[in-house]
Amino acid sequence: MKPFRVIDTGVRDGRAQIAFDQALIDLHKEGAIPDTIRFLTFPPTVLVGRHQALSQEIRVDACKAAGVGIGRRITGGGALYLDEGQFGWELVFHRDTLGITSLADLARAICEAAAAGLSKLGIDARYRPRNDIEVGGRKVSGTGGFFDGTTLFYQGTTLVDMDVERMVSLLNIPDAKLAKHAAQTAAQRVVTLRELFDGNPPPVADVKQALLDGFAEHLGIAPQWGAITDAEEALARKFHDEEIGTEDFVREIDDPKAEAHVLSGQVTGKGGTIAAHVRLEGPQQDRFREVVITGDFFVTPPRTVYDLEAALRGTEVAALHKTVAAFFANAGVGLLTAASDDFAAAIEAAIASRP
Repeated sequence: MKPFRVIDTGVRDGRAQIAFDQALIDLHKEGAIPDTIRFLTFPPTVLVGRHQALSQEIRVDACKAAGVGIGRRITGGGALYLDEGQFGWELVFHRDTLGITSLADLARAICEAAAAGLSKLGIDARYRPRNDIEVGGRKVSGTGGFFDGTTLFYQGTTLVDMDVERMVSLLNIPDAKLAKHAAQTAAQRVVTLRELFDGNPPPVADVKQALLDGFAEHLGIAPQWGAITDAEEALARKFHDEEIGTEDFVREIDDPKAEAHVLSGQVTGKGGTIAAHVRLEGPQQDRFREVVITGDFFVTPPRTVYDLEAALRGTEVAALHKTVAAFFANAGVGLLTAASDDFAAAIEAAIASRP
């Protein structure tokens, strides 16, 4: 049984919680902290995924009017609304700890362990690829993560309660995304423990313990409650003040569709939605001047997307598929929810939108 420290950072500002994520990753990579499970809770907050376009995914003005915080995660995936009715859980550990090296296999193992833990409460929770935990086909937990060197960061949420109407009022939820899950409304797509237990959900402490039990039994680990270190708090504050808590970071990708001379296209598959926003150059408009890729996909590590955008800059449009294939062949990255061809197809769709 491999030991895991367990900590709970309680309710903190959304950007501060994300900054703590980065502190955990960096300190774990340095060997300064052990393999860790963290629980965390947000005040009313909307978070976009690392690669999402802010204004396309959330209703910024509505969030500001409602006093709801806005932040950007360091992981991929889609936008979500969080408040004290839900809590997050995270695992930060060495990629060799569990003897599983594939990101997809680790995602499955962690999700199945979390589902087994939630099932201890008396519900039939099950893992649904690519990264959801469901009860009766409705999502009670969403998850995602990535490798940073030899450190795996994997996170999930558990819906104890939720104001669905408020969530819908703050997020831009595509009809196609709901239809894909045979749901007419966002309320039909998700389910809370409050609903599953007829208005009387288990205490949050019991839910957290059930998850820990599931992790222990199905991952072969030994969770033990421990203390948050001064180094974690200090580094989290630094990341918050210098990067993750800033408007520049949150608005790093805002609304590339709206910029001049931009061609946009997207593809949606089992790995999620990938959108491409392209500027062309040259007398024949046959070279890439700039490519920006957005969406709710997961790649490992997250900088992969920025490296791909840089690799495409100045290349010929006719060499798109060859360039993308060569990039992924040489980059040594992990693709949890998308394939290299999906990125090329999204860029191709943007080019095809030329008048």
